[in-house]
Amino acid sequence: MTQIEAAKKGIVTPEMQEIAKKERISVDVLLKHVAEGKVVIPCNKRHSGLIPCGIGKGLRVKINANIGASSDRAILEEELRKLEVAIKAGADTVMDLSTGGDLDTFRRAIIKNSSVPVGTVPIYQAAIEVAEKKGGIVFLTVDEIFEVIERQAEDGVDFMTVHSGLTLKGLELLKEQGRVTNIVSRGGSFLTTWMLYHEKENPLYEHYDRLLEIAKKYDITLSLGDSLRPGSIMDATDRAQIHELIILGELVRRARESGVQAMVEGPGHVPLNQIETNIKIQKSLCEGAPFYVLGPVVTDIAAGYDHVASAIGGAIAGACGADFLCYVTPAEHLCLPDVEDVREGVIVAKIAAHAADIARGNKLAIERDRQMSIAREKLDWETQIRLAIDPEKAKKYREKFPPSEKEVCTMCGKYCAIKQVRDFFRGKKK
Repeated sequence: MTQIEAAKKGIVTPEMQEIAKKERISVDVLLKHVAEGKVVIPCNKRHSGLIPCGIGKGLRVKINANIGASSDRAILEEELRKLEVAIKAGADTVMDLSTGGDLDTFRRAIIKNSSVPVGTVPIYQAAIEVAEKKGGIVFLTVDEIFEVIERQAEDGVDFMTVHSGLTLKGLELLKEQGRVTNIVSRGGSFLTTWMLYHEKENPLYEHYDRLLEIAKKYDITLSLGDSLRPGSIMDATDRAQIHELIILGELVRRARESGVQAMVEGPGHVPLNQIETNIKIQKSLCEGAPFYVLGPVVTDIAAGYDHVASAIGGAIAGACGADFLCYVTPAEHLCLPDVEDVREGVIVAKIAAHAADIARGNKLAIERDRQMSIAREKLDWETQIRLAIDPEKAKKYREKFPPSEKEVCTMCGKYCAIKQVRDFFRGKKK
């Protein structure tokens, strides 16, 4: 029985109990949202040692960290270190996007060592394996795609990005309207190549029922990918993107009816003034399904700082209703991120998610900020460091230039505003 099937029958699973306790919400409210498909709990039955995570309505905004090797750099120990750092920094989930090295070995090691849900994009492995064996992606068969999906499911993958909303009609719209940057989704590009070569419909759309059977068997959450997401702010919210979103809304409904959890992936590169509109359209077309956004990145010129551009968009998206933010690292668009890039990407995304939680009225987030403010008023540095999203960095800065007076910091020194006003109210005016 899947989480959504249990919820529809009024059964509270151990995962629901743990999430309700952690989020400090009513179990009954959570049960209702899971039954409606407005909250998903990615937890493959074969992933042991997993700490459950809820994504969706009424819960804190979650963040995902992408890791994984490439064809140019594939070092398992490095990817496991990225996993460790991402979880320590506060990632709620991770995705293995490996396209190099022994893909099965990398994935299994990541799942084994991960206490948080692990996601993948199965079409990557399917396309890479057939290209290496037969000399090209176009030789991929439908059975080979689903063999990889089943293999990854058996390994314990908790959620899978599947580009099932990409259709021949969507590609036609894309071609007719023209874009500055056509397709930036790697999975979408693989499927587009196959579809145009064979002049056939997307197998992940045409054989969606087969996909649902596998997802239900293992209770895998389908993350319905956006193959036609904009890779440029000039292309945001165009006909191709919205056409795919309409299809994804239909696929969400079919997943729910089949007892399969589903969330929807979103853009992408979106200017600030279009973010709220994108969230509202998704929530309407997809009947409140959890929305998983990549950023969104709000400007195309922030190379080296795309994690900041992403956090700006992510905070707004989260405040407007997005439920799940995919982090972006400083290396985005430039190279494979290293361990420190992963850590920084997680921290910045956590700031965006927390800011969104405050805007959404989340009591846990608001209370944490209140406690920080109290600690600052008291000049309680130990508590301030403990409450910081990145305690390690906060501590380093605190120790960087030791103040002459331990109570203050070297920014204001003896002219510390808080200390002066506090001393005045205590009757110690100097």
